[in-house]
Amino acid sequence: MSAFWNSFGPLAAFTLVASITPGPNNTMLAASGLNRGFRRTVPHMLGVSIGFVVMIALVGVGLDGVFDRWPLLYGLLKYVSALYLLWLAWKIATAETGAPSASGARPFGFLQAAGFQWVNPKAWVMAVGIVSAYTPRRDFLFNLLVACLICGAISLPSVTLWAGFGAGMRRWLTRPAILRGFNVGMALLLVASLYPLVQEAATR
Repeated sequence: MSAFWNSFGPLAAFTLVASITPGPNNTMLAASGLNRGFRRTVPHMLGVSIGFVVMIALVGVGLDGVFDRWPLLYGLLKYVSALYLLWLAWKIATAETGAPSASGARPFGFLQAAGFQWVNPKAWVMAVGIVSAYTPRRDFLFNLLVACLICGAISLPSVTLWAGFGAGMRRWLTRPAILRGFNVGMALLLVASLYPLVQEAATR
């Protein structure tokens, strides 16, 4: 048990901190929970968790090597991702400000949320970090499988908390002005999640 913890305890701690702190996924889940309701946000939650696990697995079995060979591809993906996140922030900030209800525009579906991981800078940082720093190279495929299971087990409760937070705010944010403020706040958090990319570009 101690050997297992020594190998995967730091991974669990890293995944918990990274999964539960604000980022594109959690910001969008909170906004969806508020604007669409918890039940309609469940496919979004599952898409985030399962899509992220699939991403870790694919990075582990060789996608990381593709970026080592063609680093420009990774750079292009990062900046396309940034533009997409800015567009999503605009959509959240300008969402309808009527009383929150289960009706209205459709929330992210399972496949949309799973696909979003591939344009999410935070997900890329987490996936590459998990594979490179927290997955022992001895018996690598087995360790990668265990790492995927651990990340999935931690990610789902974390995103559930954020969706639940948004849904729990529905009873309080009934006035359009307050709802607008919440949506703008979530949009600003989404934009703030791009800070590492801005900092990286500034240091070049």
